[in-house]
Amino acid sequence: MGKLIVLTGPSGVGKGTLMRSLIEKHPELYYSVSATTRAPRFGEVDGKDYHFISRQKFEQLIAQEEFLEWAEFAGNYYGTLRKCVLDKINISKLVLLEIEVEGAKQIRKTFPEVLSIFILPPSVKELERRLRSRAQDSDDAVAQRLICSQREIKAAHEFDLQIVNDKLDVTLKKLESALFRPSNS
Repeated sequence: MGKLIVLTGPSGVGKGTLMRSLIEKHPELYYSVSATTRAPRFGEVDGKDYHFISRQKFEQLIAQEEFLEWAEFAGNYYGTLRKCVLDKINISKLVLLEIEVEGAKQIRKTFPEVLSIFILPPSVKELERRLRSRAQDSDDAVAQRLICSQREIKAAHEFDLQIVNDKLDVTLKKLESALFRPSNS
């Protein structure tokens, strides 16, 4: 049987970078692409980075209970399509989700056997530096994300593992250790 693994943490903590690195090093892992109503950022590809859909379509899928989890964050919906994840778990895949904290909490209720990993920043100051260096959000959006991140960080203890993303190579080794220990194979 496969396993569901959730990576979560505040915006800007490095979840996407960690996920891409894991998938590149371990092609046997299956990355479940989330759906969102937000506009694509420069370089993002529909179906690879996210499934970019309209707010109306997203709300239709919510009503049809097609999401394993969903949340509204910074004015946009984000969610994980149920069927895709369950199909992969049923064929013994390790399925990785990179999702926001509220969605991760929903999954913990639905799938108590999920391995949930909370990625923490080394400091709030460093998190702000990372958010600003992306140059993808306005000052107001960065401020909103920082306020939200402080609330999210307080929930880190609710997850199975907490890993500080201070140095990418060290953080990756810790994630690999968690994913590939004998109980997860």
